[in-house]
Amino acid sequence: MDDLEMRPFRLAVPQEELDDLDERLRRVRWPDELDGVGWAYGMPLGEMRELVRYWREEYDWRSAEALLNAWPQFTTVIDGARVHFAHIRSPEPGATPLLMTHGWPGSFVEFLKVAGPLTDPRAHGGDPADAFHLVLPAIPGFGLSGPTTGTGWEFKRVARAFGVLMERLGYGTYGVQGGDWGAAVSRELGRIRPGNVIGVHLNLLPGAGATAEPEEEELAALSPAERERTLASWERYRMWVRERQGYADIQATRPQTLAYGLNDSPVGLLAWIGEKFAEWSDPRTPVDRDQMLTNVMLYWLTGTAGSAARIYYERAHADYYGQPPEVSDTPTALADFPRDNFIPLRHVAARTDRVVRWTSYDRGGHFPAMEVPELLVEDVRSFFRGVRHVEREAARRAVL
Repeated sequence: MDDLEMRPFRLAVPQEELDDLDERLRRVRWPDELDGVGWAYGMPLGEMRELVRYWREEYDWRSAEALLNAWPQFTTVIDGARVHFAHIRSPEPGATPLLMTHGWPGSFVEFLKVAGPLTDPRAHGGDPADAFHLVLPAIPGFGLSGPTTGTGWEFKRVARAFGVLMERLGYGTYGVQGGDWGAAVSRELGRIRPGNVIGVHLNLLPGAGATAEPEEEELAALSPAERERTLASWERYRMWVRERQGYADIQATRPQTLAYGLNDSPVGLLAWIGEKFAEWSDPRTPVDRDQMLTNVMLYWLTGTAGSAARIYYERAHADYYGQPPEVSDTPTALADFPRDNFIPLRHVAARTDRVVRWTSYDRGGHFPAMEVPELLVEDVRSFFRGVRHVEREAARRAVL
């Protein structure tokens, strides 16, 4: 049964849980490692030893907890699931509501560096007209929104739930933003609620990369630059399937088996998640170590590594799996970062999405809110500035 009440939430982890974590880190049982293989077999032993040392000896959860508690946080129940979210209202009364959704292996911790500039641009050297009221939910099953207690929580159901959340908050119109699973959720919300969602801003466009070897006929119709990009997209996808797809296949088929190891061993959890932050980010713009560990802590303290993994299983077993994305006519922007996992293609995106802004950057990877927050902030501001202008013009013409 749903609970329409918005209950205030504050992080307050009991000290005994932190003591237990410290003991587990102290008693880690290290595996062996082949000489000279680097990252080829996964997270190198030397990297892990140093990361665990830092986690145990220098990382400060209480400081991170206080930082997160500076955000007003709440929980509510939607479609039978507990949904946790931060709701950070701008001091600017005319601010645009913006729902930002994380992905895997992320959390709302991803947005620590962008929340201030987005909600209060005046205090960060920006135009107050670009202000946003931020809603930062945790996907059901992830962290403080988990674990889920029933099956079926794939991204379309999440999108429907987040639409209900925005209704409960009193937002009739709003923007959405996301990457990774957050991109799938955001895009779907824009598709199913075009009367509410004024614009969809993404840093990953689901289904827009090459997933099959391009035919000569397709390549011949493209400009030289797009032809080269298409071939590069196909090569990156082939590399992904050959070298990096394994985690997703496991989470899509046996998330429960995986959960035993991740829920019992903090070092196992850190390796599983930390590898992704290392490999999926641009080495020129690495993710801050403390921010990454705070993100890992949310999975550890809530015991939701297995619950979060289930979104892969639910999507892979949904009746729509394997089908192309359904068409969305909501204005969409893509911030394209060069070291993301896939290379998106404009001619593929045009088949299903109304992309009105496409900006390719020269640095950044899969976690732009953590790697290049200033670029993401400016891209979000610019896109919604244009969306608001179009809305105002439409309203003016309607009056005339």
